[in-house]
Amino acid sequence: MAKTRTDPEDFSRPLRRVLVGLLVLALLGLFLLWRIDSPRVERFRAALIDRVVPSFDWVMTPITKTADMVEQFQSYASLHAQNQDLRRELQQMKAWKEAALQLEQQNARLLDLNQVRLDPKLTHVTGQVLADSGSPFRQSVLINVGARDGILDGWATMDGIGVVGRISGVGERTSRVILLTDTNSRVPVTVQPSGQKALLSGDNTALPPLEFLEQADVVRPGDRVVSSGDGGMFPAGLLVGQVVLGNDRRLRVSLSADYQRLEFLRVLRSHQLVPITDAGALIAPPVLPAGPDTSGALNTDALPTRGNQPEAMPAADASTETDGSGG
Repeated sequence: MAKTRTDPEDFSRPLRRVLVGLLVLALLGLFLLWRIDSPRVERFRAALIDRVVPSFDWVMTPITKTADMVEQFQSYASLHAQNQDLRRELQQMKAWKEAALQLEQQNARLLDLNQVRLDPKLTHVTGQVLADSGSPFRQSVLINVGARDGILDGWATMDGIGVVGRISGVGERTSRVILLTDTNSRVPVTVQPSGQKALLSGDNTALPPLEFLEQADVVRPGDRVVSSGDGGMFPAGLLVGQVVLGNDRRLRVSLSADYQRLEFLRVLRSHQLVPITDAGALIAPPVLPAGPDTSGALNTDALPTRGNQPEAMPAADASTETDGSGG
């Protein structure tokens, strides 16, 4: 039977097309908003995240619970193998525990001998990771601390073992952390024990390369990489990772932070550099040259600058008197 003009499908089909078009435009606008690199847009994104992300915990709860149930059911098949692996690792951990205790005692003795005093001002704020916006173009995470907690742009973040990244974008209740693997990340580091300075540049891979090494031939895989503190970006001495040789024969860094399990991050309160405002304390005032003598009197201050003329005048008088007496 032919369709009548009052068939409900004639009205629902254009409505679906309009809704699909609006949804595509909304997604396109959201994508463009998230790709614009502007301080004003960054503040708008931070405000939007403050409003949306914390209030969506109840939406993600069913999905999280379902994923946990599926993961638990899948793990039952490998419980026996994991139990055997854990037994072997427990034996190895006992040996590592003994070695760690010996190193701790040795480190305590060395600190006492060198009278090292750790900086008490280097405190931290711990935040929970809310979302991971890792992508082929940008790698960052969101944490639930912001301006109300005193967070500032540029502060270093750690996961308890190594450096994770730095704060880039602060909202009232949330902050965005740019990871060391992001292409926008550039961190000055020091390779130990050679002491070579380098720049750790993110390239969206798990092994960021070392660039601008002074002497690459003295750096070996397995060397320790720490932050150098140059430029005042990060405090010096923070653990970053170890040097490895990549498949492209370039020196890269295996990061110590566990990027697969970022749940809590420590935001280190960096020191504020004191600006130098008194130029007189560094540069002496210039000495002005003496002006011409207009009084006609003898300028005694200028006598030392006229060479040995005062000493030559008595000698000339003496020769004149000798000539006169001889004549």
